[in-house]
Amino acid sequence: MAPQHTATPSAEPEISSSLVNDDLLPPKERDWGFFSLFAMWMSDIHSIGGYTFAAGLFALGLGAWHVFGALSIGIIVVFFLMNLVGFAGQATGLCYPVLARITFGTVGSNLPALLRGAVAICWYGIQTWLASKAVIVLLGGMWPGITSLGQTRFLGETLLGWAAFLFMWCLQLLLLRRGMETIRKFQDWAGPAVWVVMFLLTAYVLYLADWHISLSLTAEAPQWGTGYALLAAISLTVTYFSTLLLNFCDFSRFAPNRKAVWLANLWGLPVNFIAFSVVSVLVTAGSYQIYGEYIYDPVDLVAKLDHPIAIILGAITFTVATLGINVVANFVSPAYDLANAWPARIDFKRGGFIAACIALVITPWNLYNNPVVINVFLAALGAVLGPLFGIIIADYYMLRKGQVQVSELFKRDGMHTFTAGWNMRAVWAFLIASVPSIIVAVVPVTFCKFLSPFSWFIGAALGLVIHLLMSRADPYLLRAVRQARSVDLDADRDSVAR
Repeated sequence: MAPQHTATPSAEPEISSSLVNDDLLPPKERDWGFFSLFAMWMSDIHSIGGYTFAAGLFALGLGAWHVFGALSIGIIVVFFLMNLVGFAGQATGLCYPVLARITFGTVGSNLPALLRGAVAICWYGIQTWLASKAVIVLLGGMWPGITSLGQTRFLGETLLGWAAFLFMWCLQLLLLRRGMETIRKFQDWAGPAVWVVMFLLTAYVLYLADWHISLSLTAEAPQWGTGYALLAAISLTVTYFSTLLLNFCDFSRFAPNRKAVWLANLWGLPVNFIAFSVVSVLVTAGSYQIYGEYIYDPVDLVAKLDHPIAIILGAITFTVATLGINVVANFVSPAYDLANAWPARIDFKRGGFIAACIALVITPWNLYNNPVVINVFLAALGAVLGPLFGIIIADYYMLRKGQVQVSELFKRDGMHTFTAGWNMRAVWAFLIASVPSIIVAVVPVTFCKFLSPFSWFIGAALGLVIHLLMSRADPYLLRAVRQARSVDLDADRDSVAR
């Protein structure tokens, strides 16, 4: 906990209009309490990706108890790491790209922000397309003959697929109407609603399987031994949350206190994630008993159910679930990231609209079906998230001890301007740490394949250590810390809050 100081900053900080808009400033209203943050985690986890990830760990050659153990250990690690990001966001009231100004500079923050935004935009389009598949299943459940219509292809997708995709694309844009407030209200009911239907789907699948399933979802032995497979599964669990390990502060900045963040993370991550993983594995195991094959994609499973109500209910569920994770993980981030790039012209709503338009024109099904894009381009982008996390955590907690004068982040010539707005020490630390992380993630040789599940940890550790070594004597950083210690940090933050 940062110590309190008696000196108070001036009531009118000299902030630059080129670095600020209302969405980037700390909020005065902190109305995301425990339930809203908990519901946010339900929206993030209750998704097609979360479902298939848990069941997919069996492909490593692990048995059911090893998978559950890896998921449990991995999500506990995520819980502690997520608290670090969440507490920083709650204390400063800052979204991720502005928080990155502390480390990378007022201009340099666009490097980590736009990299994170690029990952989010690509997956925003892909997730929207995956959700559109559930829409087609839903339509097929109500009108079986409709799936044979509109099969003419345009830019790699059928006209029916285009119609479903554009429907989901427009539906998500409705969440822009009131920005984060609309998103909060959507998440408050979407996450719990998906839970209810998932329990019903699980019960129905187990009923069809005569309540007899096997949890041995693989006959293959682990390639490099059970111990390696277990560690890889733990690491992959952490990596699954690597995007929100950067920008969870986009949500925690609205929390009234640390307790709300801590409790929401506790119930939303370890408790909720493990429970949803159990449900995912049970349904996947049940699919083998029913159809003689393991169906890892829940949309494909729902399409095979012979009861129209089950098909419709399941399709609606996964449509809402994908909408939820897309908003949390892939919409909010680029909206803020683009707003940070040009604050005077782009606010949260415009940033979100621009991100959605980019996600539309990249034809995400072509990205998803291209092995080079998925395995090289997106893997390389994902590999740089570890170094960014390590550098920002090292800077905020180890070098600055949480002593940050928020008003200085919005000044053209403030304490975080560094050299022309760039902290080159942080940039070089990022570049150096990213090289081995990217190589491990994308190079198809045995040694890299062996280390690839651990690429996020490799990058995060290298980023943390290199930044500490390069910046511990940085005169800009030391001067900023000394100045921050001379003011009341809470009063300074409140003086610029919108």
